[in-house]
Order: sequence, then C-alpha cells, then structure tokens
Amino acid sequence: MAPTAASAALPETPFLYAILDASLRGSRSLSEWAALLCGEDRARVLQWRFKGLPDAEALAGARELRAATRRRGVLFFVNDRPDIARMAEADGVHVGQEDLDPEEARLLLPGALIGVSTHNRDQFDAASRSSADYIAVGPVFGTASKQNPDPVVGVEFVSWAASRTSRPVVAIGGLNASNAPAVMRAGARGLAVISELMKAGDPAAAARSLAREIHRAAG
Repeated sequence: MAPTAASAALPETPFLYAILDASLRGSRSLSEWAALLCGEDRARVLQWRFKGLPDAEALAGARELRAATRRRGVLFFVNDRPDIARMAEADGVHVGQEDLDPEEARLLLPGALIGVSTHNRDQFDAASRSSADYIAVGPVFGTASKQNPDPVVGVEFVSWAASRTSRPVVAIGGLNASNAPAVMRAGARGLAVISELMKAGDPAAAARSLAREIHRAAG
C-alpha cells in the first residue's frame, strides 16, 4: 500500500533524526534540548520518546516540543502514541511492532506522517505493504538505549532493506559519527540517534558532527 499524502514531508536529502528520550533529559528543559539538537546543520527531525511518563506529562512535553520544533523549522514525531501526537499537533507518529499498525494510526492522524520500526525481514516486508511513510530498521549495532533490545541486524540489513523499497529507510541502533558513513552508503536516508546525542558533553556539537558525516557520505 502506498503512503497517504501527508501535510508534512520528510527531508528529500539525507538527514539526522534525533530521538529525545525523557529518561535522559537531565536538568535541561525540553525546549533547551530541541534548541541544542535541531537545526539546518543538525537534526531535521525530532522524536519525543517518553516510556513510563504519566500521560499528562507526556502530552505537556509533546506540546512544548511541538512549539520548539516549529520555531526551528524541523519535523516533530511522537513515539508510540497517535492520540498524543494528534493532541500536540505533531507532524507524525512512530509506531513499533507492539503498537497500533500504520493503518490504525492513520484513523487518528489522517494527514500525518507515519513511521514504523522493523527488526527482521518479515517485519520489513509487512511494513512495505503498509501505508507507512518511512521504515526504520535496526538495531544496526549494539545499543544501550533499550532494556531488552532486538538482535543486531548489521549494515547488511540496511542495504537489503533499501533495495526493497523506494520509501525512506531510517537506520537506528548504536550509531555514531564513526559508523554513520557506512550506514548511509548502505542506503539509509536517515539516521535515528539517542545516546550519542543525549549523553554527549556537547549535544549541539555531537549533532553537527553526525549531520556533517551524513551529508559527506551522501556526497
């Protein structure tokens, strides 16, 4: 099934996709994080991930980030929750294998972008038959961002996935400035990154470095 026309669109050129995890925010406000991570020379897409937060706090955070991303001209996604994405007027929602499928999410978000996580070939093929606007694959490398991560799929899986679809493939899992070029050359359109950005001593510099390597690899 082809993606449904959305009111927003993913960047046409390779991009950094920053994931802002509530558990790693520390003392900074969400608006401060958005200012550090997002921009033309940094992340062009930001996702709000808030596992374990009360719904009211998650929604308040989504609204704060929606305002901050609008000011910076970047796309804003909510992780897992199309209801919160709708209330916050997000550009889209990202769903996992245990969440609503893309078609169900579109019932709440008919004009939004929908992304879906995949971790093996069967899941990827199912996502390719859905209306998802982009397909995430991973973890490409080992990651500590999840308590029980799926098995590592490797760069080869990124290459295989990119050869199976014309939709953007977004790689995730253990990505950094050193391994980003190989993943981009394998066919990823975007790189989704959490720890390398949020645990950095200088998150803005880390975002610039990753974005620079993404664009360099893309030629």
